[in-house]
Amino acid sequence: MRHLMSPLDLTVEELDKLLDLANDIEKFPEKYAHACDGKRIATLFYEPSTRTRLSFEAAMMNLGGKVLGFSSADSSSAAKGESVSDTIRMVSCYADICAMRHPKEGAPLVASMVSGIPVINAGDGGHQHPTQTLTDLLTIRSLKGRLDHLTIGLCGDLKFGRTVHSLINALVRYTGIRFVLISPEELRVPDYIREDVLRSNGIPFEEVIRLEDALPKLDLLYMTRVQRERFFNEDDYVRMKDFYILDSAKMKLAGPDMLVLHPLPRVNEISTEVDADPRAAYFRQVQYGVYVRMALILTLLEVKV
Repeated sequence: MRHLMSPLDLTVEELDKLLDLANDIEKFPEKYAHACDGKRIATLFYEPSTRTRLSFEAAMMNLGGKVLGFSSADSSSAAKGESVSDTIRMVSCYADICAMRHPKEGAPLVASMVSGIPVINAGDGGHQHPTQTLTDLLTIRSLKGRLDHLTIGLCGDLKFGRTVHSLINALVRYTGIRFVLISPEELRVPDYIREDVLRSNGIPFEEVIRLEDALPKLDLLYMTRVQRERFFNEDDYVRMKDFYILDSAKMKLAGPDMLVLHPLPRVNEISTEVDADPRAAYFRQVQYGVYVRMALILTLLEVKV
């Protein structure tokens, strides 16, 4: 039995196989419509989510399976003090696979150690968000045709942004990757990412403050929101939240083939006028998220189609 806590739980070969399966699901959805008949996924979400939770639920229903779970800690026995370990032991009696989001780093890992079913980390605090990374990789590979030899700009909250941390970890395994890290001083990537992931792997990167300076050199721009829930005081959040706003004027500085991705939800960091730009790929990214989660469910349940 396998779990998914980090994108690095999959080798590059396994990842390519998973993305191939997701592309096949995209092309031939009817082939997979009953692959998980009789199977259940438990979505255990201890903090709010729209895309990730509904994406997992849509993925399982598209495969013919059923869904159970909760959408906040307040609506679960966690409100009574039940531990994550006890919850997953109990849920293992009801479901075949579980997707867990938790505000505490490492909570899904703790659950996986005692679980009787595969556990998928659907986001743990500011740590990892592996299925968003799988979504990002599928989007990039499908729209760019490759996952190597790319210059990728990461913009916004690079300190607390778990999607950014997971994506960097995943992409450093590919040849010819270069990063431009765009953030204010207060929201720069953590030291362990800079030293243990980028420098130790010999990955070229630069850190800049101005988005305008980075745009002309990028193949891909990954925007992130400044996350109110990760800040300890409101004043710091208010000061940082509108530091970057991507609009049509800034898009004129970018190349004709540059893609814009965003894990969503957005607040103000991408103007709605950018939505009509053919380079805006963030809503297509959402659809790819369903395909890749379908592929992941099939893979962890070892369902052959």
